[in-house]
Amino acid sequence: MGEIADNETLLAKVLAYLKGLTSQQKGTDASVRNGWAAAAKQAHADGEDKLMVSDVFEDETMEDWKW
Repeated sequence: MGEIADNETLLAKVLAYLKGLTSQQKGTDASVRNGWAAAAKQAHADGEDKLMVSDVFEDETMEDWKW
């Protein structure tokens, strides 16, 4: 019975640690992306929102694809 209790305590500690990590990341992500929507709108208005890499390879064929 002691081993199960120890495992549950360890699991609770690990979960608490992971929740702490995810809550820290949420705050970081929000501040990093602050202003992205406005910048994307401006880039679109200026015509700068073009693909940098082609969407399709030149030698790509769909004949060998299995659906």
